[in-house]
Amino acid sequence: MKTIRIVLAAAVLTLLAMPVYAQGAAAKPADKGAMKMEKKDASHLDQAITHTEVAIKQGKAGKADGVVTHAQEALTHAQAADKEKSTVHTQAAIKSLQEAVDHGKMGHADIATKAAETALTHLKAK
Repeated sequence: MKTIRIVLAAAVLTLLAMPVYAQGAAAKPADKGAMKMEKKDASHLDQAITHTEVAIKQGKAGKADGVVTHAQEALTHAQAADKEKSTVHTQAAIKSLQEAVDHGKMGHADIATKAAETALTHLKAK
């Protein structure tokens, strides 16, 4: 009789704990979705900085085509940021990113990287 009570108590506790566990599991995908939304909602300036940093890494690895890919994406975001709020720094960053794209297309990874580094300095300037 005592064994049956213990087994029943354990079963009841298991059943009571399941909805709590299920709620916790259901909340995780919602949290991940919220994190994705935050990334999508990142400002154009933040996106430009991120892509410029990747362009620089690609350039330091000698990958001119990688500089082009990411500098072009950074350029698109920098132009959008400039439309939202134009500053001397966003304009200078746009010029440097275009230079990075142009030199990257010519296969000049080193020059493209320096141009991307200049752009990053301007993008991070306040």
